[in-house]
Amino acid sequence: MTRPYPDLRRLQHFLAVADAGGFTRAADQLHLSQQALSSSIRQLEKELGATLFDRDGRRVTLTPAGRQLHSDARTLLAAAHTVTDHVQQVASAARENYVVGHTPALDSTEAYALLEPVIDAFDDVSFTFRQMFPDQLSPALLDGSIQLALRRGVVPDRDLATAVLGYHPVRVAMLSSHPLAQRDAVDLTDLAHERIALWAPPGASYYSDLLLGACRRAGFEPDYVVSRVQGAATVAAPLTTGAAAFVTHPVGPVMDGRVTVVDLQPPLLVPVQAMWQRHTYSPIRDLLLTQQP
Repeated sequence: MTRPYPDLRRLQHFLAVADAGGFTRAADQLHLSQQALSSSIRQLEKELGATLFDRDGRRVTLTPAGRQLHSDARTLLAAAHTVTDHVQQVASAARENYVVGHTPALDSTEAYALLEPVIDAFDDVSFTFRQMFPDQLSPALLDGSIQLALRRGVVPDRDLATAVLGYHPVRVAMLSSHPLAQRDAVDLTDLAHERIALWAPPGASYYSDLLLGACRRAGFEPDYVVSRVQGAATVAAPLTTGAAAFVTHPVGPVMDGRVTVVDLQPPLLVPVQAMWQRHTYSPIRDLLLTQQP
């Protein structure tokens, strides 16, 4: 018995209706007649042997089967687009450009160090590093704008595959004039009465939650401020906030000596998570994953 496979164009129609909450708006967005769109959805339901929408006049809601398809459809379409891109690239003999998105919490030097083994191994491939905010990573992966995403923290994503590439030690950056900057190491409890700079408020960033959680485990409720300068090097935060900042930069003076990075005790490690499209193959990614400890 032949297994049914959904038509990709009809999947796009299904997502449009589901996201728009009805056929009228979806038909306008797709530049189709409502009759053509309804016919497409009926054919998809026939292909899958399942009712996808409960229809109540002009209002439609997803059935349990529809909710399952809605969860999986974007991933399938993203993989299909990636297959097309790969085939066209090979057919045109174009040099592959592997685009890596990374969050500001993971600077370009750290991102390069993680990718250096595969950059050396694939000397016929161009690599582009692109700094992006965390909420931009998943959409960029699904639409093919980037091939790999790197972020701080471990965040589950039902649409993407993930793996931890490694861990970096957290240190503290502060104004060089601060008394704590003269020490070789700062205990986490030394920050109990200091303001701490974050790049996103609690609840909006796994990385922020991880750092504040470490403070709470050390026995104090941290006083924090969200930096008004986004996308800059993390070690620059003390200059604009006057606060201490958790960084992964090497120990020593930075920012022309105006900021100093010192070790943190007890040691605190933060993970680097890689994310990519499910159901896709990449020798670059496979080698990167095997290179990790």
